[in-house]
Amino acid sequence: MSALPTPDLAAAADVIELASGIVGKAVRHLAANGGPDVHQVLAYDLAHASAQVETARALLDYGGKGAHEAAITCAFTADMAHDLITRLAGREQMWGLDVAPMRDAHPFLEQFRTPEFVASLAEAPGARHLDDEFEMVADTFRSFAEKVIRQHAEHVHRENGDVPEEIITGLAEMGAFGLSVPAEYGGYSEGGDGEYIGMVVATEELSRGSLGIGGSLITRPEILTRALVKGGTEEQKLEWLPKLAVAEVMPAVAVTEPDYGSDVAGLKVTATEAAGPNGEAGYVINGVKTWCTFGARADVLALLARTDPDRSKTHRGLSLFIVPKPRGNGHGFEFTQEGTGGKMEGRPIDTIGYRGMHSYEIALENWWVPAENLVGGTDGLGKGFYLQMAGFENGRLQTAARAVGVMQAAYEAALDYAHNRAVFGNPIMDYQLTQVKLGRMAMLTQAGRQFAYAVARMMAKGEGTAEAAMVKAYVCKAAEWVTREAMQIHGGMGYAEEYTVSRLFVDARVLSIFEGADETLCLKVIARTLVANANA
Repeated sequence: MSALPTPDLAAAADVIELASGIVGKAVRHLAANGGPDVHQVLAYDLAHASAQVETARALLDYGGKGAHEAAITCAFTADMAHDLITRLAGREQMWGLDVAPMRDAHPFLEQFRTPEFVASLAEAPGARHLDDEFEMVADTFRSFAEKVIRQHAEHVHRENGDVPEEIITGLAEMGAFGLSVPAEYGGYSEGGDGEYIGMVVATEELSRGSLGIGGSLITRPEILTRALVKGGTEEQKLEWLPKLAVAEVMPAVAVTEPDYGSDVAGLKVTATEAAGPNGEAGYVINGVKTWCTFGARADVLALLARTDPDRSKTHRGLSLFIVPKPRGNGHGFEFTQEGTGGKMEGRPIDTIGYRGMHSYEIALENWWVPAENLVGGTDGLGKGFYLQMAGFENGRLQTAARAVGVMQAAYEAALDYAHNRAVFGNPIMDYQLTQVKLGRMAMLTQAGRQFAYAVARMMAKGEGTAEAAMVKAYVCKAAEWVTREAMQIHGGMGYAEEYTVSRLFVDARVLSIFEGADETLCLKVIARTLVANANA
């Protein structure tokens, strides 16, 4: 067996620049020929290709921290280049390119895409290289995930149970719900890199324990927190942020409607000015929301509603409300509002995975909300879309971190099984095919993690909107492959519920759907941003 090639970061950087140039040329071709709405397949492919290129670029600094880190960087860069070649092969004309534009990268691929090189990564996923304070954050949340979350994860998944209160209380005591709440409002955020990277690290570790009852719990408070920090009145910040920070109030997000998923601008649920039971100013809300995760247990809904009946104003006619509600049963609820007669009914939506928090279709009939619960007050009228998007923007980064946590758990489960399962007289870890699968799992997981860190640093500077969409789009798709192959390594037992990997597989499938469906994210956010930059 020949010696493995020495990682070459300079060559990796050259391949990344070659790929970036090709994607850039294709984006300019797309911009000049109708744009994403006309050429959706090209736009979608370019969105994912650009996301992979930026993931590779984010790994270059990581690669400089050691020989093994450099090996991961070279392996991922070769993987990225191979995927790009696959996407454009036979479609060069559609991309506005000559045939085989990546041919200069072939010598690099021949070195760093060999089975032997990828297999060398199988048992060494690489250090994260976090600062000490974030290693402490990781250790703290990993310990909680191991000792508390994992003890409940399988039961909740199989029985479609609720999130145990022990987990909510424990995370509140650890300050998990106040990571993005500014310190002056009772949270732990002091701004800067720490706020975003701390959230990414905590989310990954909680998701490693369970996506449904761990990693997603802190996302809902995060979304409402971001909206309040962005546009809430000072009175609203003083009222709600301290409660969110300690889980005195747990929110759910009510945006999606049965006919309007990612097309938020078309929402129909209305909020109409109406006096309350004692004559106070307020609004009555009517309509149906769907996919309201955690909608039963939540104390409030962060609800986006149409306050301007002129539907031609689309997103400019939407406002964001904090809608108080009683806590309900995880398997359905029905409330009548005291003093107003308003009604709220929640029907659970059964899902194949991501269980514990439950999602609901919630029907509201004349449900009254005081005027002070309009986020931003009168200045917030018609600005709800922008406030909601401020919350969702970081939600994309969080979802990428959740995906990394699920990938890490799947990799660890597959590695352990590969060492302990013998086939044809040998542990399956001895077989090259198993080693290559595990090597690619380790490499994809670390790449997603490092890109998430890079995006977190961008967002701390007020940048990285497009990159947040990219990291979400790419890592969530990668999680589907990693969990599938982890299940495959388990063979028949991977299909059995008694093994954790089956839960990880079905949980991973939701990642490309929620917090922005992959297709919409690629066409409406990433591709449009690429085209806009090309035209600038």
